Amino acid sequence: MKKMTIVAAALALAVAAAPATMHASKVGAPAPEFKGTDSKGRVHNLSDFKGQWVVLEWHNEGCPYVAKHYGGNNMQKLQKEWTGKGAVWLTILSSAAGQQGHMEAAQANAYFAQQNAAPTAILLDPSGEIGRLYDAKTTPHMFVINPDGVLVYNGAIDDKPTSDKADLATASNYVSAALTEGMEGKTVTTATSRPYGCGIKYAR
Repeated sequence: MKKMTIVAAALALAVAAAPATMHASKVGAPAPEFKGTDSKGRVHNLSDFKGQWVVLEWHNEGCPYVAKHYGGNNMQKLQKEWTGKGAVWLTILSSAAGQQGHMEAAQANAYFAQQNAAPTAILLDPSGEIGRLYDAKTTPHMFVINPDGVLVYNGAIDDKPTSDKADLATASNYVSAALTEGMEGKTVTTATSRPYGCGIKYAR
């Protein structure tokens, strides 16, 4: 019996010590708190945006799926539309140093200006800490957080998992739908979907 008790205690300790990221990005649960520095040197905490809608967008400039949405001006239009309605839009770069998509601050500022992008901030996450916290898998991978800090959407940007810009015209945009329904006080119809794009180039 004593041996069983020791084993049970060890298992309980292992569960308690398990990384919080296992279910950290579960829709319907509080979005994981994070702290990140943007490309202009400003520090942001997710809790700073309590009371606002927040969109998280994972980005890699070398990914053809990202190129589809930026080359077709789709992502920029979304950024401008929803920040214009009061949402916070955070574009996150989780590529490790030396990996495709990694940018230093000055490079990121120049690149996004050239793209005519309009996020609220560009968070530099070369350690992958924020990306792993949300279990972000692809570029793009999109998350929507409501004003209460609850995650209401996790998944793809739309229902056309291709790198073809021609598909933008007929795509149903999950992020816009989640924000529209959420801001109208409705339950988000499609709260999860399978993200598509290039795998995030995390630090090993």
